[in-house]
Amino acid sequence: MAAAKIVVLYPRPKNVEAFERVYAEEHVPLVPKLPGITKFVQTKVLGTATGEPAPFQRIAELHFPSLDVLKKAASSKAGQDAVAHAVKISTGGPPALMISEETTTTF
Repeated sequence: MAAAKIVVLYPRPKNVEAFERVYAEEHVPLVPKLPGITKFVQTKVLGTATGEPAPFQRIAELHFPSLDVLKKAASSKAGQDAVAHAVKISTGGPPALMISEETTTTF
């Protein structure tokens, strides 16, 4: 069974400094509570290749060993709490949440 992940795209917030503080202090501590999570990748978007401001502030990847484990985590109390908090802190608009299957090629 293939590994699965949730990818969360946070739109650029109204106040970047306030978002970053709440994200780090309140939101990130919710992630280890998700049952079955194996890896958490946080990406802070710095800009676009053309130098324009990026439409997103953060990209979060929450990795799970399978789609079944991901679904159980998402439907758990911890999963519901994390999603509600993500929506609450995303002042630039609702975050986009996508369920993905990952294939990795290492060179």
